[in-house]
Amino acid sequence: MKNIIFDLGRVLLNLDFDASIKAFQQLGSDGEVLDHKNAYVDPIFYKLEIGKITPAEFRSGVRKLLKKEQLTDRQIDKAWYAMILDIPEHRVKKVQELSKNYNLYLFSNTNQIHIDRLLTEFKTQHGIDFPSLFKTVYYSHEIHDRKPEVSAYEKVIALSGVNPEETLFIDDLENNIVAAQKAGLKTFWLQNGMEMTELF
Repeated sequence: MKNIIFDLGRVLLNLDFDASIKAFQQLGSDGEVLDHKNAYVDPIFYKLEIGKITPAEFRSGVRKLLKKEQLTDRQIDKAWYAMILDIPEHRVKKVQELSKNYNLYLFSNTNQIHIDRLLTEFKTQHGIDFPSLFKTVYYSHEIHDRKPEVSAYEKVIALSGVNPEETLFIDDLENNIVAAQKAGLKTFWLQNGMEMTELF
């Protein structure tokens, strides 16, 4: 292996999806719009994640979805960001250690609202820029494609110039792993209870 492509959520970044569901419900969701079964199925979440709509258009969509036109941008962003927790120091150190022997990349399904705030908070916590940990970062909203679409992996492979047979992809979702294999990448499925730092 010469290259490692990391997923972000639950591989490097701690997440709590339920926190955003609860936050949106507190803003006025009746529970049917955003509950544990159908959370984030509305097209606005998908469109934001592949960069087809702007954060402003997303916020307008959330107001319509929740039938709460009086919600402020700040309230919506805070609820949407509630799922984002932290990137622990031990994972940062492991990535820095691995960068001495491998070309490291990041490929994440994410969105501008999350990333803008995460980058700021990461620098405050760790004193370095998050993208500096990697040779290149690939965010779904910037490449306009997302996992588990095989085309998304093919785009990352083409943009990075890596040889898939020499590249390990690490993700916590089985669907993403299966698609990565179809694109020719070597893979490791980081299942519940596993810790990225213990793989190497």
